[in-house]
Amino acid sequence: MRKIFVIENLTLDGVMQAPGRPDEDTRGGFKHGGWALSYNDEVMMREMMGGGMGQTDLLFGRRTYEDFYGFWPKQTNPNPFTEVLNNTRKYVVSTTLTDSLPWANSTLLAGDGVAALTKLKQQPGNDLVILGSGVLVQSLMRHTLIDVYRLSIHPLVLGSGRHLFLHGDTAFTTLRLTHAVTTTTGVVIATYKPAKPTNPAGKGVSHV
Repeated sequence: MRKIFVIENLTLDGVMQAPGRPDEDTRGGFKHGGWALSYNDEVMMREMMGGGMGQTDLLFGRRTYEDFYGFWPKQTNPNPFTEVLNNTRKYVVSTTLTDSLPWANSTLLAGDGVAALTKLKQQPGNDLVILGSGVLVQSLMRHTLIDVYRLSIHPLVLGSGRHLFLHGDTAFTTLRLTHAVTTTTGVVIATYKPAKPTNPAGKGVSHV
């Protein structure tokens, strides 16, 4: 069975919105875009390029897919991520996209994303890695389809922005730490797997 890995940049207060560029995601008037860039170092590069996942395919929601396609294929300077992203098989979950996807090696999973990914996980093939795509991640959390979370937790607090583990009034728990590395800039790269629920009543939370 394929596994689904989630790779996210987070602040200490759990914000995941627009870590890469000022104009990446300004929804809700978000003004802190690009907050993760100054924390990159060789340790983070090594963990992100490796991390023991082996060969993987990529999994996107519509918004993140369109953002990546609008940025990465246009980068002309040598960059290890560009070649990887161009050549890797990409699956895109969307209820709105209908046309053939413009980025090479892209496959559209239209309609019910949960049903499509439940079926895809059962098929032989590479594990699947989600980059960004917060709405998709939250949807899969609610259906316990995520197998591993790799979270780069940055030492800053923004106080606003879209959160990974909060969606409306629902909080998602419970995780078990399996590995952690601290970078030279103070980012904790923590790998978690789903754990058994700690809430004996099982009320008020969706467990991952």
